[in-house]
Amino acid sequence: MNNVASILLLAFLALTFLQSGYEKIFYWKDNVDWLKEHFAKTPLKNQVPLALMHLLILELISGILCVVGGIQLFTNNGREFGFYGAIFSCICLLMMLFGQRLAKDYDGARTIVIYFIPAVMAVYWLN
Repeated sequence: MNNVASILLLAFLALTFLQSGYEKIFYWKDNVDWLKEHFAKTPLKNQVPLALMHLLILELISGILCVVGGIQLFTNNGREFGFYGAIFSCICLLMMLFGQRLAKDYDGARTIVIYFIPAVMAVYWLN
């Protein structure tokens, strides 16, 4: 098996974004309430539900593409789905990083960078 590291990265990204999407779907009100307070002093204060919906959609796309990409990589060495899953993962993380920086939550922004590194590694390896 030549693609173990890439498959592991795709599994990591799939778990990250599918779990995050699950939490947003099943705990929507809690998330919106917390984020409204988090972004109260930013230009996003009135856009929280819409921004969260956009992020949720992109997270689900990312997670699904990473799952399909891992299966594709395992079965026939195909890289297309995993590559796009990694790209969408990076886009999600950049959106979150932008929000954390806008809210001046620098610890939260730093945490997102920890997820961004393996996402970029997956883009590089699957390109």
